[in-house]
Amino acid sequence: MARPLQPLLSREAIVAATLKIIDVEGIEAFSMPRLAKVMGVRAPSLYHHFKNKTELMTEVARAIMVDTPFPRRPADENWPDLFVALALNFRRSILRHRNAAPILLEYLPRDVLIAMYEKVARFLEKAGVPQHLHVLILDGMEKLSLGASLSEAMKTPESQAQIFPHVDAEEEPTLTSALAANEWSAEQIFEQTIRSFLVGVMHLDAASRAEGPAGQ
Repeated sequence: MARPLQPLLSREAIVAATLKIIDVEGIEAFSMPRLAKVMGVRAPSLYHHFKNKTELMTEVARAIMVDTPFPRRPADENWPDLFVALALNFRRSILRHRNAAPILLEYLPRDVLIAMYEKVARFLEKAGVPQHLHVLILDGMEKLSLGASLSEAMKTPESQAQIFPHVDAEEEPTLTSALAANEWSAEQIFEQTIRSFLVGVMHLDAASRAEGPAGQ
């Protein structure tokens, strides 16, 4: 059977090639003509699959999000473990594609998040977590996970190994001492931050219930 004169294109192949260019060369190196050259086609061929660059970038962001595995559900009494595992998986997915972090900031696919939130809200309900806390937990987890992960991803190569880069021992001696005493990696700090938030939500709710309605 004769080979086609033009390489066969698909949305999946275009997204994968786009992400590879960004991963290797940086987002500044990406353009539709550059992508077409890498794929061995003419640029107009790409527009049969994506109407514009915005649509393509949205699908690249979706591919990164979908690459985040959903962890196995723990026992109900250990429900925070699911959030910790999910947040860690999300962070690792983002850090595998550091150069694509700005894409997630601009083109984050909300429908993927909403579908995940529905799944997690059902889990919280079955675990016995009070429903009035669900939105607080979901919104807080999004801000913590996304903000911390993107902040880490956008560090320069020179500062990636440092918790707080550019700390001067003479100008900031107390902070320098604190950094020297720190025994946690960036990922461990991230995990403890997530756990602290979840523990804080439950303690806040318990304290509120103990105090009773306002005015009593």
